[in-house]
Amino acid sequence: MLTTAPPFTPCLLIPCYNHGPALLDTLQALARSHPLLQLPCIVVDDGSDAMTAELLDSLPARYPGLQLVRHAVNRGKGAAVITGLQQAAALGFSHALQLDADGQHDLGDLPALLALAQQTPQALISGAPVYDASAPAGRRYGRYLTHVWVWIETASLEIQDSMCGYRVYPLAAVMALLQQVQPGLRMDFDIEIMVRLYWAGVPVRFLPTRVHYPANGLSHFDVWRDNLRISWMHTRLVTERLLGWPQRWWRRRHWSRTPERGAEWGLRLMRWSYDRFGRRGFQCLLYPVITYFWLTGVRQRRASQVYLSRVRAVARRRQLVLPDADKGSWHHFVRFGEAMLDKLAGWRGEIGRDQIRFHGEAHYQDCLQHGGGQLILGSHLGDLELCRALGTAFGEVTINALVFTRHAERFNRLLASANPAVRMNLICVQDLGPETAMQLKQKLDAGEWVVMVGDRTSATQERRVIQARFLDAQAPFPQGPFALAAVLGVPVSLLFGLRIGGRFEVFFEPFSAPIQLPRQARQAVLAELVQRYADRLEHYCLQAPLDWFNFYDFWQLSDDDSA
Repeated sequence: MLTTAPPFTPCLLIPCYNHGPALLDTLQALARSHPLLQLPCIVVDDGSDAMTAELLDSLPARYPGLQLVRHAVNRGKGAAVITGLQQAAALGFSHALQLDADGQHDLGDLPALLALAQQTPQALISGAPVYDASAPAGRRYGRYLTHVWVWIETASLEIQDSMCGYRVYPLAAVMALLQQVQPGLRMDFDIEIMVRLYWAGVPVRFLPTRVHYPANGLSHFDVWRDNLRISWMHTRLVTERLLGWPQRWWRRRHWSRTPERGAEWGLRLMRWSYDRFGRRGFQCLLYPVITYFWLTGVRQRRASQVYLSRVRAVARRRQLVLPDADKGSWHHFVRFGEAMLDKLAGWRGEIGRDQIRFHGEAHYQDCLQHGGGQLILGSHLGDLELCRALGTAFGEVTINALVFTRHAERFNRLLASANPAVRMNLICVQDLGPETAMQLKQKLDAGEWVVMVGDRTSATQERRVIQARFLDAQAPFPQGPFALAAVLGVPVSLLFGLRIGGRFEVFFEPFSAPIQLPRQARQAVLAELVQRYADRLEHYCLQAPLDWFNFYDFWQLSDDDSA
C-alpha cells in the first residue's frame, strides 16, 4: 500500500508572563543547541509588566522567525496558550510545540518530541517529567492527586502526566475541540485540554523529559486559587463523564452501523408539507427538525466541526477565499436538510435545465457519441440526484444509481415512491461482490450508465482501503470502486452536483480510460487512482464546503475489526 506523508509544519509556542530574562535565556539556549531547527516561534505576552514588555518588543528584531502576540491584560496561562494555538493555526502550521518560558524544560529533548510528532501526526505528544533534586517535594507529590482524577475521568491509565507544559499539539484536532468547548484559562488548562482531546479520540504519546526548577525561578502558581480551579475542573469533568458516559464511551463505529435517525412517518410528513405548501412550507418544518438533530447528534456534530476546521485550515494555508467560511456545524446540518429537499425535487423531475449550470457538456456529448456504458464516480459531496439531468435534460441515456441497503433505507423508499417512472434507477445492494459486478456489467453492456460513490469505506470490508492525502491529512478511501471499475472495463468519469450561491452547478469530467490493474503494480495503480480522486474531491469541497455530508470521523477507521 502506498501512502503520502501528510505535511508536518511545526512551530514553537511560548506563553510568557513577566518571564523576560528567563525567556531570553531560553531563546539563547535554543539558538545555541538547535541552530539548524530554524523553527518559527510565537511568543504570547500575557499582559506582562512594562519592563518585560519592553524586552519582548525587542525579540522579533533579534530573532527574525519570532512573532509576538500580546494580551492587554493578564488572562492566564491557558488563555495565552489558546491565543498562540489559534495564531499558529491561522498561519497554516500543522503542529505547535508548547514550551514554558521559565527554563524548566530540557531543550535537548525538543528534537525527540518533534520526531515523535512527525511519526504520529494525529497524536498529542507530551513530556513525562523526570525530576531532579531541584523540584519542590510538594510539587512532585501533589500532582499525583491530579493523576488519579485524570485516570478516573478517562477510565484509563494511558495519560502518564497531564500537567507537563512541554507538549506538541496537533492543531486540526485542537481547533475542532476549541469550537466545541471552552477549557480553563489558567493553570487548569493543560490538564483539561489533554483529557478532552483524549475523549475526542486523539491519541496521546509520552516521552520522558528532564525537568529542572531554577533557583531563582518565578512561578505564577497560586496555591489556593489555582488548586481551587483545578478541583472545580475535576468536579466538572467527572460530572460530565458520569452524565455523558453513554456518548463518551461509545467506540468509533463504521458509518453503516450508525442507525438511521428519525422515523419514516417524519419523512412522509415532510414530503406532505412539500406537496401541500411547497419549498417554503418544507423549510418551516425543516429548521426545528434540523436543530433537534444538531443538538442530539453528538457524534455527527463533532464530525462536522472537525471537517469544517480542516477545510478552513487548508483554505488559509493556500490563501483561498472559502465560501461560507463563517458558518459552523449548524449551518452544515441545515445544508444537509436542504439537500434532502433538492433530492426530492430532483427525483420528481422538478429541477429544470434552466436551473442548472452544466460544466463538462463537451465531455458528456463525447461520451454519448462514442456510445457504450460509462461508470460515473460521485461522492457524498452535494446532490448526486442532479445526475438525472444527464439522462433527461441533456439526452437519452439511462442512469443507474448504486445504493447500499445498509443505510438510509427509509429515505430511499421515500424517493422511490415520489416518482416510480424516473429514468434514473436505484440498484440496491449489500456489498460490492461478484453478483453486483455481474448486474452492473449487464447494465453497461446495454449502453446504460452507472453512478456510484467513492468516498465511503466498504460496509463489509472496511480494511480494504488506500490511504490518500485529503485536506492535509491521511484518510482511508475504499479501493472497491476502483477495482470494480477495472473489472467492468469501461471508461470512468467524475460527477459532482453542488449548490453554489443558490444555483445548481453540475461538474462532469473525465477521470480514466478503462482501468488496467497489472498484477505486479496493482497497489501502485490503485493508490494513484485513489489519490487523483481524493484531489478532485478536495477541490470541490473547497468550492462548496457545506455540501460534504459524511457526518462521521472520515479520517479514522472504526474500532470494530469485524466490519
